[in-house]
Amino acid sequence: MADARQRILVVEDDLSILTGLSMSLRSDGYEVLQAQDGKAGLQKALDESPDLVVLDLMMPQLNGYEVLEELRKRGSKVPVIVLSARGMERDKVMGLDLGADDYLVKPFSLGELLARIRSVLRRRERDEVQVLAFDDTRIDLKAKTVTRAGAPVELTAQEFKLLAHFVSNPGRTFSRDELLAAAWGYGYEGTARTVDNFVSQLRAKFEVEPDAPRRFATVRGLGYRFDA
Repeated sequence: MADARQRILVVEDDLSILTGLSMSLRSDGYEVLQAQDGKAGLQKALDESPDLVVLDLMMPQLNGYEVLEELRKRGSKVPVIVLSARGMERDKVMGLDLGADDYLVKPFSLGELLARIRSVLRRRERDEVQVLAFDDTRIDLKAKTVTRAGAPVELTAQEFKLLAHFVSNPGRTFSRDELLAAAWGYGYEGTARTVDNFVSQLRAKFEVEPDAPRRFATVRGLGYRFDA
């Protein structure tokens, strides 16, 4: 049986498949989130932080490839199992190259899907980094706590999400829109100024010289980057 804390998002436009999968996953001990089109699925994947996404390919709004590509572009590392009636090698290769963790061709057996879900989740638990660190700062992703030189640092929920997102992706430049999505959720109606203010707050709390930042760098015309 699954850990009750594990949540699976099922993105599937066929209501009968969505209902059947959801019932089976719940009976196996998972909490289930649902979406019936790609746009809603993308938003839930970013906003709800599920432990795994079961993703159909052929859907309205956004197809599964587009959802997968956008998730990875926004820095999401959520495991994804693709479900598709398209079983050609090129389709599987495309899905895996875009960042899918597994690819299952319809029709499939429920037992095989559940086994693959367990396998991917075990792999994630084995590979997942629980503590991030830089300089004298330690970020516990599971406990959602931060210390600097051993002393706790008080952060808002958005500050923590933004900090964890930066430190999880060293050397990568993010636009302000991407950072808004990472810390506030997809579709949040924030502004560039919102991000600027929060980056300034992180600099004040973690830079030795906030006015001459070494870690939280401005990339002129593009956004911000964390330098490890």
